[in-house]
Amino acid sequence: MAYFVAVVEAGTFTAAAERLGITKAVVSQQVARLERQFRTTLLIRSTRRVHVTEAGEAFYLRCAQILKDADAAFGALSDAASEPSGVLRLTAPFDYGVSVVVPAIAAFSEAYPQCKVEAHFSDQTLDLASGDLDVAIRAGWLTAQHLQARRIGGFGQRMVAAPQWRSRLRHVAAPADLAALPLVANLALRDPTSWTFSRDASQRQSVVLRAALSFNVTLAVHAATLQGAGLSVLPDYVVAQDLSEGRLIEVLPQWHLPRGDIHAVFPSARYRPPKVRAFIDLLAQRLD
Repeated sequence: MAYFVAVVEAGTFTAAAERLGITKAVVSQQVARLERQFRTTLLIRSTRRVHVTEAGEAFYLRCAQILKDADAAFGALSDAASEPSGVLRLTAPFDYGVSVVVPAIAAFSEAYPQCKVEAHFSDQTLDLASGDLDVAIRAGWLTAQHLQARRIGGFGQRMVAAPQWRSRLRHVAAPADLAALPLVANLALRDPTSWTFSRDASQRQSVVLRAALSFNVTLAVHAATLQGAGLSVLPDYVVAQDLSEGRLIEVLPQWHLPRGDIHAVFPSARYRPPKVRAFIDLLAQRLD
């Protein structure tokens, strides 16, 4: 079809061959094969030009439109492979989503106004296999090894308390001294009462705390801790502003808790849409 259209538009087999970047013989053979296959004369050859028959004219008009539509389809596919578009559907933990992902979504929407974003925030791990989500942002430690994931950042954990606990914490010199104090436990964690602290490279201490209150969402733990209900372990992106403004104090700041990772987790697929790549790149840059 492409060879035939080129001959009609160029006027000769020689000009068509030059346009296509192939030999005149190949163009002639392909058009002749088309005529033999349908037992129809499409072109009348002369020494100077080819002339299109009535059947050839009708066939040319349809072929030209088909090729035009094909070019448009390939062009759209190429654009889709390079320019973010469509609806980006993502999930993230509630606390991390509100603190970090929402500002990133706002920046993404400003950079790519042709994209829409639907975000689902939950401390429960949503299944990517359903096909309803493009990417999941997960904070913590990935336990499933088969996941397609990219580490995009990390976070620290802080043991904190409300300022009214300051006097009781004066006698706390090491993690073992924390065992008698009440903990606001986060049930979203695998083991919310057991914590291992490290100091320098050689000192490590593990302690099991007493859960006075337990909540299944991080922001509830945060709210109870602000009210003075007990000590808690919270991500730094949740408590950073509270610490800087004095609403919370850090317990045992010279001792450190394990750091966590931030991962972007993807559904099983060979290719990731440009909208996903663009958003994750933007989020990773903001976490640097």
